Amino acid sequence: MNMLENKNLFTINETIASEIFENTTYPWEVLPKIGEFILSLGERLSLEEYEKKGENIWIAKSAKVAPTAFINGPAIIGKDAEIRHCAFIRGNAIVGESAVVGNSTELKNVLLFNKVQVPHYNYVGDSILGYKAHMGAGSITSNVKSDKTLVTILTSHTKVETGLKKMGAILGDNVEVGCNSVLNPGTVVGNNSNIYPLSMVRGYVPANSIYKNKNEVVAKA
Repeated sequence: MNMLENKNLFTINETIASEIFENTTYPWEVLPKIGEFILSLGERLSLEEYEKKGENIWIAKSAKVAPTAFINGPAIIGKDAEIRHCAFIRGNAIVGESAVVGNSTELKNVLLFNKVQVPHYNYVGDSILGYKAHMGAGSITSNVKSDKTLVTILTSHTKVETGLKKMGAILGDNVEVGCNSVLNPGTVVGNNSNIYPLSMVRGYVPANSIYKNKNEVVAKA
């Protein structure tokens, strides 16, 4: 279970939301807290650096937001972030510093660490993406099981109960997800790992690995 702990997946100080990880061990414990945390943090943000727009939306003055993007609160858009044409942020979203949310990308109940990139036709829901994680064009998180049962995480040793009906993917720091991949509910990818394009991923992928398919996950040389 150690490999699933926040401290082993993320560089916690690489997010404005580092406080949300206090008194938690695993990332799925954080997901239900995102909305209320935004409301608390937003009111404490510097008025010199952030501007409140609309209802419970805080946008850094240095961020670039396309006029065609839609942002629903609660949401925080970090410093130097880029929200591109037709991005759709549905709410409960924290977008880190220098992160990119691209064309037709949809976010919902997510925490994106600093320098995350979801730049082309991505859906990211009920998920946490660690520092410098990148999702290739068309790759998505699937956040609800087809039978609507609670999400579990499968590892090589056990099945971990999350207690959540909605949980997408957890990507550790520096994870690269190939184009048009699907990360099924409860996917956890350890830091510095790569997912091949067109992959269908389920369960835990170890850190420092290359995921080629479910039967071929190799350690990086």
